[in-house]
Amino acid sequence: MIPVHADESVVPAPALAPATLPAEAAEAPVQAEAEAKADAAAPAASAAILPEAAARPKRDRKAVAYVIPVQDQIAQPTLYILRRGLKEAIEQKADVVLLDMKTPGGDAGTTLEIMEALQKFPGETVTYVNTEAGSAGAIIAMITDEIYFAPTGVMGAAELILGTGQDAPEALKRKMTSYIAAKAEALSASPTPRRAEVLKAMMNADFELKIGDEVISPKGELLTVSAKRAIAPYGDPPEPLLANGIADSVEQLLAKKYGEGGYEIRQFRVTWSESLAQYLTTFAPVLMGLGMLLLFIEFKTPGFGWPGVTGLSLLAVVFFGHYVAGLSGQEPAVLFAVGLLLLGVELLFFPGVVFVALTGVALMLVSLLWAMADIWPDQPIAFSSDLFLQPAVNLGLALIITAVLAVLLLRYLPKTWFWDRLVLSTAIDAQSQGRAADVRGEAAPDTLIGAEGITLTGMFPSGEVEVGGRRYAAQSALGHIPAGVPVVVTRRAAFGLLVERKSS
Repeated sequence: MIPVHADESVVPAPALAPATLPAEAAEAPVQAEAEAKADAAAPAASAAILPEAAARPKRDRKAVAYVIPVQDQIAQPTLYILRRGLKEAIEQKADVVLLDMKTPGGDAGTTLEIMEALQKFPGETVTYVNTEAGSAGAIIAMITDEIYFAPTGVMGAAELILGTGQDAPEALKRKMTSYIAAKAEALSASPTPRRAEVLKAMMNADFELKIGDEVISPKGELLTVSAKRAIAPYGDPPEPLLANGIADSVEQLLAKKYGEGGYEIRQFRVTWSESLAQYLTTFAPVLMGLGMLLLFIEFKTPGFGWPGVTGLSLLAVVFFGHYVAGLSGQEPAVLFAVGLLLLGVELLFFPGVVFVALTGVALMLVSLLWAMADIWPDQPIAFSSDLFLQPAVNLGLALIITAVLAVLLLRYLPKTWFWDRLVLSTAIDAQSQGRAADVRGEAAPDTLIGAEGITLTGMFPSGEVEVGGRRYAAQSALGHIPAGVPVVVTRRAAFGLLVERKSS
């Protein structure tokens, strides 16, 4: 959200009002006269703006149009969808991104982020007002290269209100309206004075929009335009008020723009699982912290059980959620897998070679940081605080959660029945060695230090040993130890006994 100053701290977060056309505005003589003129001028204007394909220059190939839906209330999920759609459009070398818009408006802060994201696309941007582009939708449409309307499309009424639906304080409204209008003008692909004035009339009821001697929007009314009025010519020489044309559908728009058969549509679609993952990004630090904690537990217990599966699943949700949010591609997940592989190689094949494990852990942390950074395709990575500050904060919170919970587990969990059940059931499932399991709930006594036993499972470095006819969770003090090897208990550890090979 856009920050509110300290003296306005009690004011709820601002939003942009849903687009509605007040009844009194619809009945105003000025509006009625303007609509009548628009009806008369619309056919000629539409034909002039959307000439037939024969008049278009020929292209060497079909134009690739990437269609992204901007529908319902504009909020963070809308930003996630659009950001990922834009990145996919860049990767697929799309010529044009077309926003299929049907929205009553939404959050002002999200609107600004969407406007910034649209500037990252190197090709042409087009808005298709598919019945409604109200409030925030109108502002977003204003910064695209071209705007087209469905025959029943309406656009406008972009006055700032509070997130509660109440009117914003006048000082806040003036401040935010001025800022958003200036931002839209600065980012607009068509920075014409008329487009800027039309947006001002949509956002500020005190502004009178007048072209020549004709009043388009009188003071006291927010401007909302229909499709016919948006393409009606005004001024001298006459130019359309706002739109580039009217089309019954996206296909008709593209056919008139590029000619029949001169385009290829690629539709961005969102599945239910992606919709769920969008909201999970909010809990990324907690999910990462719990995921890394469960992997820590997995490495401390013999075999491979539910802590490892659950931990990897939580981290997969983090990667998937940020991929859906348009922040990362598949590369961070691959990098994390490489780090995990190096960690496994250290534990299974080269225990004691710390460099391999440290490299794996470093790659895993870098991959998590990368997954949360807003990096765009075909653009150089600028290592700045803006790019990595929030990811670093999230990762730091995740590490704090992991460390705090790990300390608590090391202190309290080994003394509980749950830990004995977890360790022993994992070990028995992994390698039972054909022996009967002697499942004991009590912790290993200190009198076992110096006692001799035998490994029941492989120690990589965790596993299970038998000492004095009883089965205990244990760890190898140095390197890995195969099953069936005599060992000596050197001391007690938080997660069981610490053992080493018995010297011959």
